[in-house]
Amino acid sequence: MKDFKRNLTMLCDYYELTMSNGYFNSGMKDKIVYFDVFYRDNPDGGGFAIAAGLEQIVEYINDLRFDDEDIEYLRGKNCFSEEFLTYLKDFKFTGDIWAIPEGTVVFPSEPLMTVRAPVIEAQFIETYILMMINHQSLIATKAARITRAAKGRAVSEFGSRRAQGADAAILGARAAYIGGVNSTACAIADEAYGVPAGGTMAHSWVQMFDSEYEAFKTYCEIYPNNPTLLIDTFNVIDSGVPNAIRVFKEMGITKCAVRLDSGDITYLTKKIRKMLDEAGLTECRIVVSNSLDEYIIRELIRQGAEVDAFGVGERLITAKSDPVFGGVYKVCAIENADGTVKPKIKISENVGKITTPHFKKVYRLRGRDTGKAEADLLCVYDETVDDTKPLEIFDPQHTWKRKTLENFTATELLVPIFKNGVQVYELPTIEEIRAHCREEIEGMWDEVRRFTNPHNYYVDLSEKLWQIKHDMISEFRNKKTKNG
Repeated sequence: MKDFKRNLTMLCDYYELTMSNGYFNSGMKDKIVYFDVFYRDNPDGGGFAIAAGLEQIVEYINDLRFDDEDIEYLRGKNCFSEEFLTYLKDFKFTGDIWAIPEGTVVFPSEPLMTVRAPVIEAQFIETYILMMINHQSLIATKAARITRAAKGRAVSEFGSRRAQGADAAILGARAAYIGGVNSTACAIADEAYGVPAGGTMAHSWVQMFDSEYEAFKTYCEIYPNNPTLLIDTFNVIDSGVPNAIRVFKEMGITKCAVRLDSGDITYLTKKIRKMLDEAGLTECRIVVSNSLDEYIIRELIRQGAEVDAFGVGERLITAKSDPVFGGVYKVCAIENADGTVKPKIKISENVGKITTPHFKKVYRLRGRDTGKAEADLLCVYDETVDDTKPLEIFDPQHTWKRKTLENFTATELLVPIFKNGVQVYELPTIEEIRAHCREEIEGMWDEVRRFTNPHNYYVDLSEKLWQIKHDMISEFRNKKTKNG
C-alpha cells in the first residue's frame, strides 16, 4: 500500500468498468447518451437545497486518465479485453456537460447537471460526480440552515475531528463556507480554498498551567489582539469569567471574547454578559459551542441567550440529522445516428422513482416586481420560454392546479461547463459562490425558507415535456397489459 499512487480516475464503482468493457465489446462505445443528476427530497424536510461540488468535478474531468499501473491492475482482474485496455490508455472525456452553478438554490427532481457523451465516458464518471454533489450540497444546505438560524451572528465550522475522513473535513469546510458560515477551524481549507481559518485554545492549554489565571494571561501576552479565552475548564461563573476579566483589565484589552463549550448556555451567557458589562467590558463577545444545530441555535436565541457567535461541529460537518443527500445519476435520452434525441424513462412501482425523460432545460421563473422565485420549469431542450407573454404552469402530479404568470422573468439555470471535452466555464471564486448563495436564498419567499413544513416550491413540466413523459408511461403500461 505504501507504494500505491492514488489516481482519482479509479475512484469509481467497479460496475462502471464492467459495463464500459461491455459497451466496448458490443460495439456501443461511440453511442451518445444523456445522463441527469438530480435528487428526490430536500435534507431535513427543508424547502430547498444548495448546489455545491462543481469545482471539484471540473478538476476531475480535466485530469481523467488511466496510468500504466491502473491498466495493469485491470488486466490482473482477468475480465477485461485487451482491446478495451488499449482503449483506456488514451482515455479522456470528449463530451458536453451542463450544470447549475454552485451556490444556487435547487429543488428535487430538477437536473443539477446533465452529461452528454459517448456512453463509456458518461457512465464512467458517475461515481465521482455523485460523490462531490451529494456531499458538498448536503453540507452547504445544512450550513445555510444553521446560519439562517443564527440571525446574523457569526458561525464558525468546528467539525474536522468528527468528519468522516480528510476529504470530508476539507471539502466540508468549503461547502459550509458556501452555505454561509464565516470561518472554519480547518487550517488546510484556508490554505487550499481560502475559507478563513481561525482558532484559539482548547481546555488542554488551560490545564498545562498551574492556574487558570496564568493560562489566560500567558495567552493574552502572546496574542493580545482580539484574544478569545475558553472559560469552562473549571467553573464558568466562579473562576473562568473572573479570571478572564482580571486579565483583560490588567492588560487593557477591550476587543476580546470568551468561549463557552458546556453547561446551560442560556443561563450562563446571561450571567456572563452581566459580569462583563459590570466590569466595563461591553465589547467583549461571547462565543458558544457544544453540539449545536439550527434548532438549538434558534431556541437559544428565542430564550434570550447572550450569544455573539456560534461554533458548530459534528452536526454540521456530518449533517448528522439527515446525512444522505440522495442524488442519483440516470439516463434520460440517447442520440440517434442522425442527431435526433430519443427520450428514455425509468419506470417504477414507486411513483417518486419514475424519471423525467429527455434532454432538458431548467428555467427559474421570478416575479419582476418582487424578484422572488415563483417556480422552476423543466422543458425539452428545444423549447424556449418567452417571458414577455403570459405563461400557464401546472402541478405535474395534480394537473388541475394551474397558475398563469404574467409579470415574470425566465432564467436558464443549466450553463455549459464542457463542450467537446474542453472546459468552457470559468470557475468563480469561493467568495463569488458564497455571495451568489446569499442572493439566491434572499430570492426565496419566507414560506420556502421555513425550517418546518415549508411551502412546497413547484418544479413544473412544460406541456410538451409532460405529454412526452405520460405518453411513455402509457406505452409501457399498454405493453405490460398486452404481454400479460
